[in-house]
Order: sequence, then structure tokens, then C-alpha cells
Amino acid sequence: MKNIFHIFKNPKVKMVIILSFLLFIYSTICAISYAKSVSSDIAESVFRLHVIANSDSQEDQNLKYIVRDNLLSYMNEICANVSSKEEAIEIAKQNETEFKQIAIQTIQEQGYSYDVNVRIGNFEFPTKQYGDISLPAGYYDALRVEIGEAKGQNWWCVMFPPLCFVDVSSGIVPEESKELMQDNLSEEEFALVSDHNPEIQFKFKLLEFFTNNGLITAKK
Repeated sequence: MKNIFHIFKNPKVKMVIILSFLLFIYSTICAISYAKSVSSDIAESVFRLHVIANSDSQEDQNLKYIVRDNLLSYMNEICANVSSKEEAIEIAKQNETEFKQIAIQTIQEQGYSYDVNVRIGNFEFPTKQYGDISLPAGYYDALRVEIGEAKGQNWWCVMFPPLCFVDVSSGIVPEESKELMQDNLSEEEFALVSDHNPEIQFKFKLLEFFTNNGLITAKK
């Protein structure tokens, strides 16, 4: 033990420890700054759809997917020619009542009487993969559809660029959707969402860690 204390009294060892600590602090600050910047920039170009089931029962989960399918069918009609996130949000706002009516009608047709709450806002999302495109954890503008008590597992996709209609089983996002996303992101940001090498996945984990620990928060 005395030998250990003696080592720490050595000026060179002290200097190495101090420099290592300062390097750690600097790296952490840079990482937080990077995470906030990337998450914010990507979120600025994306508008998402979020459907939350009443509960985790098999019946409520099945109902969630039926509601989702009908909402997606309607979305396909009204958002077919959308070219910007702002336009997608404006269309969603104009049709907010219709989204709610479609969800309620679907629920009633399936023999349930759950109410539906539809909101457009800025919400937290985990890291999510859509075919061969991944989005990092963070806060995104989204159309949220809450079924009943909204205590069940949720489902989400991207209204703009249009990734909701991706065949997940194929693992391929249509080129036109990628082009829209690429037009709205920097070269580095598009590389982040379209590349799945270990370094990119580490950066996504970094973003998720900062979000989950309150270091990246929703927009006011």
C-alpha cells in the first residue's frame, strides 16, 4: 500500500493522471456536443408516425396493427407527393381529425370501444432500423396515435421521408426515399443512418445513452 501512495506522489505520475482526467473530460464534452448536433440535425429532417396500443394483450396488439394499416393506407393517399418535412407536418395537421376518425372507426369495426388521442408534437424515440436505414435515438417531431389507455407496446415508422411503406422483410428502402433523406442530411449524417459498421453502431449507442440520461431533451 505504501508503495502505491509513493507512486502517486511522483510528479510525473501525477501529471499523467491529471492529463488523462482532462482528456476524459474533453472527450466526454466533445461526445455530448457531437451527439446533440447529429441527433438534432437528423431529427430536423424527419417526421414520424407513432401508434401506441391500449395494452400488451394479444388482442390489443393485434388491434394496434389493424389501426396502423388503415392509417398507413390513408397516409399513402394524402402524402404521396410530399417533398419536405414541413409539408408533411402541415398535411398531418390539416388531417388530424381524419386520422382520429379512421382510428376510432377501425376500433369500433373490430368490436372495441377505446377512445383515441391524436397529437402532433416532439417525442422521444429509441434507435430504430427501417430496412437498411437506421435512425438514432433522440427526440423527433411525430404524429402520435394513442389507443385507449396507451399502456401497450408501440409501433412507429417515418412519414417523411416515406419509410412507412418499406417491406421490412426485404431489408431494402426504396431509392427515392433514400434520395429524399440524402437531400435533407449532410454527407456524414446520411452515412450514419445508412451504414451499419461497428463505429456507426457505437455512435448510435452514444446517442441513445445521452438521450436516456436526459442529456438530449425535447424541443420547447
